[in-house]
Amino acid sequence: MASRLQVCAGGLLIGGGAPVSVQSMTTTPTKDAAATRAQIRELATAGAALVRVSVPDEESARALPEIIENTPVPLAADIHFQADLALLSLDAGIHKLRLNPGNIRRRKDVRRIAERAAELNVPIRVGVNSGSIPGDVREKYGSGVDGLWAAAERHLGLLGETGFTRIVVSIKASDPMLTVSANLKAASLCDHPLHLGVTEAGPPSTAGVRSAVAMALLLSRGVGDTIRVSSSGSPLVEPPLGLEILSSLGLLRRARVVSCPTCARARLDVAALAEEVSLALRTCETPITVAVMGCEVNGPGEAREADIALIGTPTGILLWLRGKAAGEVAPEQALQTLMREIARFSAPGGNCERERS
Repeated sequence: MASRLQVCAGGLLIGGGAPVSVQSMTTTPTKDAAATRAQIRELATAGAALVRVSVPDEESARALPEIIENTPVPLAADIHFQADLALLSLDAGIHKLRLNPGNIRRRKDVRRIAERAAELNVPIRVGVNSGSIPGDVREKYGSGVDGLWAAAERHLGLLGETGFTRIVVSIKASDPMLTVSANLKAASLCDHPLHLGVTEAGPPSTAGVRSAVAMALLLSRGVGDTIRVSSSGSPLVEPPLGLEILSSLGLLRRARVVSCPTCARARLDVAALAEEVSLALRTCETPITVAVMGCEVNGPGEAREADIALIGTPTGILLWLRGKAAGEVAPEQALQTLMREIARFSAPGGNCERERS
């Protein structure tokens, strides 16, 4: 059911067998070009392969050339209500557009946008959200699967009238299972790449869970080409969550941390060490596994499967390397030892070592 069509946004291939990529969105005022560029760099460092910026007004659109200049990843302009803002974004050099069928609906507006996007080879994402289904579509089909798909289908038809084919489809709901059902229907009825996400998913504690539920059910069936974990607050938590979802599904080879939930047998501070290691590995390009285990019950078993491991035992903290015991570590040296071994394992060319103040 994977999309057979492929588009390219600023060099990023989407669909057609390309690797599933992680996206995010800025929260800075787009008219503040310096702040927006800084956040884009942070999101790219955190793992975002494409970043979306909101374009709510002309001042924001006018800031786009400065934002786009030397951006580390392709950028998408998020457009609502005003078709002219899409045209300004295209002329500014944006790499992708997101249009909302709920508020960019007039045939002449869609045609103008599609014709200019075609001239510039810029793809358009048809982004349907359950909270902004066009009123007439909602009255006829409701706000469930049929209504979501009808909103997308109508916009696909409008774009199709112009011959425009560089399209990505996104159908999101705040209900993960509705999101799953709607995207399964979309995958069965169109060949365009699909961007996955659960909209209005809440703060990170709930957004990660709701997104993982929906994305796992879809990606495990071969449905989905890009993803975004939409979280309230700082967007910097979104790319790591998305990368972890892909890694857990075996769709991405990346560094990962294995750690036990701890109990009364724990003989080291598993939670603190695991968190430090997770931060250190966030930008690591080497697909290594680091295990932090509190006791000797499951510790040796996990250590044999890991590249680097620390295990708490009755006699002290043991270091394992590449599945073999490699000596004892003093408790106060546990974190320093892990960081040193991570850096050694990933060299040359690795960037796993995290500077500590």
